[in-house]
Amino acid sequence: MPKIKLTPSFIKQDLRCPDGKRKVEYCDTQIPGFYVEARATATREGTYYLRYKNARGKTQHVKIAKTTEVTLAQARKKAQQLKADIVLGGDPRGELKRKKQVPTFAEFVNDRYLPYIKVRKRSWETDVSFLKNHILPVFGDSPLDEINRSQLVTFHTTLPEKNPAQRIELFNRDNTRERYLSDEEMQRLLSVLKTDNNRVVCLVILLLLSTGTRRNEALKAKWSDIDLAKRHWRIPAEIAKSKKARTVPLNDIAIQVLEEAQTYCQSQEEVFISPHTKKPLEHITAVWNRLRNKAGLRDFRLHDCRHQFASALVNGGRSLYEVQHILGHTTPKMTMRYAHLSSESLQGAASMAVGPIGKLEFRPLNRDLLSKQTDGKWTTTASASSLSKL
Repeated sequence: MPKIKLTPSFIKQDLRCPDGKRKVEYCDTQIPGFYVEARATATREGTYYLRYKNARGKTQHVKIAKTTEVTLAQARKKAQQLKADIVLGGDPRGELKRKKQVPTFAEFVNDRYLPYIKVRKRSWETDVSFLKNHILPVFGDSPLDEINRSQLVTFHTTLPEKNPAQRIELFNRDNTRERYLSDEEMQRLLSVLKTDNNRVVCLVILLLLSTGTRRNEALKAKWSDIDLAKRHWRIPAEIAKSKKARTVPLNDIAIQVLEEAQTYCQSQEEVFISPHTKKPLEHITAVWNRLRNKAGLRDFRLHDCRHQFASALVNGGRSLYEVQHILGHTTPKMTMRYAHLSSESLQGAASMAVGPIGKLEFRPLNRDLLSKQTDGKWTTTASASSLSKL
């Protein structure tokens, strides 16, 4: 390790690795620890480094730049900055090592995120599709610690520009959509479900309307989880959204639906079997779209069957606590969206409680007993005894 005062002319004309050696370090006498390395494999360039000891006394080398990338003066200035940081407790090499250990977003998705959701989320394939088509092309190569809020906001606001669909709002300000069927609309839907030729899908929808269960829970229903005699249906944890098993009570309509399903069942295990593939039914969206259009209910979603069932429970006088447990909500927060229905039911109950008071007749107020003030308000001018005769 020869020690010399590094100069621009030396870097340009004399920097070379001696014959028979693989590399050599020329140490600067002006800044201790600063040196330039010349390698036998690179005859026309070298690399600037700073040698220092970290907090544990271990010698470290941090690369500054190649001689073809910066001048000697620039390399010296960078070396002085690094030495100042080291004096204050910094560790340039340790910081570089830490940054190299930070995964990119794509690495995090492949190594951590996907293995986690594949065993915990039924819709993980939707996440993969969105990541592949939208997020990874933008953030895939970015280390996690370099993705900031500003970038995310920009990404989010530019999504509508990439939306291929027209006249469709991407970002709903309020996603608590409420759509309940009137009695007349319900009769139209039931008429279609009772007469349409696709009996299996119709039975699935009737089961949703009569139990408030989710589509996936109905499609994956098994006879081993259903007890028609005891009138209950056990939803296993592996298909429940909350990942907790629950028991759904079966009313008369649900019992009739399941009894009819037995006549179409080609399996001793699954409840709903496709008449075409002879396999468990998986997709009903296309048929449901046809059925709801046939009933004139284009805006009634399949998930609205669950809301319809909940509203029937609340309007029937059942408590929100009961609704929560029948629907399988883990917390009361989701069930509280039906609180206004409970309020309407209570108003009806209050109207039934007037009793004899309801027969009381009130005569119109005699305004001759009142005088109008200049501010537009009325005040009494009659005596208390005269008012009592009204």
